[in-house]
Amino acid sequence: MQEFFASQNLRLRVPNEAIPIEHYLRQPQRLVQAITDPRRIEVLGDGVYRLSLRPLQFLGISIEPRADLRVRSQPDGTLHLESIDCQVKGPDYLSFVNDSFGMTLQGTLTPLRQDHYTELQGRADLQIHIELPPPISFMPAPMLDRAGKTFLSGILSTIKHRIERQLVEDYRAWVAATHAQPRTSGALRGRVVEG
Repeated sequence: MQEFFASQNLRLRVPNEAIPIEHYLRQPQRLVQAITDPRRIEVLGDGVYRLSLRPLQFLGISIEPRADLRVRSQPDGTLHLESIDCQVKGPDYLSFVNDSFGMTLQGTLTPLRQDHYTELQGRADLQIHIELPPPISFMPAPMLDRAGKTFLSGILSTIKHRIERQLVEDYRAWVAATHAQPRTSGALRGRVVEG
């Protein structure tokens, strides 16, 4: 059994709008839609979502992870995300992989309000364990560890970049739709500065 772990930090400055971003962050489904393609999301219940990721290549094996995530919002706008179930699809001859595959994803996103902007501070930790088939399982441990860390870091980097692009854009669109007044139009064009 092999275990791999990676983490990713996020610091993103969002200009303050007519409606504080804390209100926006109290709608967990919006964060989920920022993480991945909305067409790959299935709502399972209150605050629980199934994400079907695109096929990923890991040591020459093509797998399609599917994770059930619970997203909770705190009164201060802090979001907590955790995986509660996962499966992986792959070639038929790798059906045994699903029995040994496990994934744990935990993340937080906290808004820290300043005078002219709010800084979103986040962290995500991703861990998987998997029984690798021969001959992959015979590879030297350091090589496997590097490959596993690179694989997980790639997933977390993709999530981070989508949040940086999608969340701010969606927040501004939400403000415009919710608080549609001419005086907010200039603020909606403000630039985002990443910390």
